[in-house]
Amino acid sequence: MTRPPFPTPTAEEIRVVSEQLGRPARGVIGIAARCACGAPTVVATSPRLEDGTPFPTLYYLSHPAASAAISTLEANGVMAEFQAMLAADAELRAAYARAHDEYLADRESIENVPELDGISAGGMPDRVKCLHALVAHSLAAGPGLNPIGDLALERTSWSPARCECELLPDVTKDAP
Repeated sequence: MTRPPFPTPTAEEIRVVSEQLGRPARGVIGIAARCACGAPTVVATSPRLEDGTPFPTLYYLSHPAASAAISTLEANGVMAEFQAMLAADAELRAAYARAHDEYLADRESIENVPELDGISAGGMPDRVKCLHALVAHSLAAGPGLNPIGDLALERTSWSPARCECELLPDVTKDAP
């Protein structure tokens, strides 16, 4: 079920992601998910940055409206709620562990970084630590793989099916 490799991002896509993030994008190797308008929503990031730093977060949420909506969920205590659900539900724990394994397989299909062995993102497989990373994984992998990311997407006011880009109109006009 491994998804990488991604098509090499264009200079324009890197520019858009940098604008979305409000800083230069680092280590982007592809666009893993897109907004309804075609703008990047999730970037795939190299497991090792250009300066040699290991980077465990393969799927990184870049879309400003998505990031803001997920931040609202986190501020409202949803991570603690999901953590309690995880502790109480063996089936959910098993699905979350499978998501962790798939995340590792995706990243390792790009590059094996020994410093990252067994480390995925978002707290997987035992904790709910970062909904941004878990939602990014859900968006990149599609529904049904990361149950916590899917639950967060269901609870948020944002949807990848509805464009809420806060970018200038010319930013996405040539987006695939």
